[in-house]
Amino acid sequence: MRISLKQTKKAVIGTVAIWVLGLMVLFQANSPTALSAAEDGASLYAAKCAGCHAKDGSGNTAPGKSLKVRDLRSAEVQAQSTDQLFNIIAKGKGKMPGYEKSLGVDKCKQLATYISQLDGK
Repeated sequence: MRISLKQTKKAVIGTVAIWVLGLMVLFQANSPTALSAAEDGASLYAAKCAGCHAKDGSGNTAPGKSLKVRDLRSAEVQAQSTDQLFNIIAKGKGKMPGYEKSLGVDKCKQLATYISQLDGK
């Protein structure tokens, strides 16, 4: 049985396509976008917010005390919806600048979700 050039090309293209799809799945599974929102929110919070708001959200840092930042674990903050927290993070409020331009909408949403879960931590 003889294999034609056309059949060989199809087999090679099919094999390459399978390899490419496999690599895409592998890289996507290990990419930062594949992290859960909670992991992304926690790492973003640690990098962007903890300097003033403290790791635990208490605001118990030198900059936090001088700026009189709110305790993010407080009933007042935790009573706010995720959308309300997002608006504060994205647009800013009082002395806190907005972060939508520098972080983007998705990261601001991840931070809002993370902060809404600080109660009791």
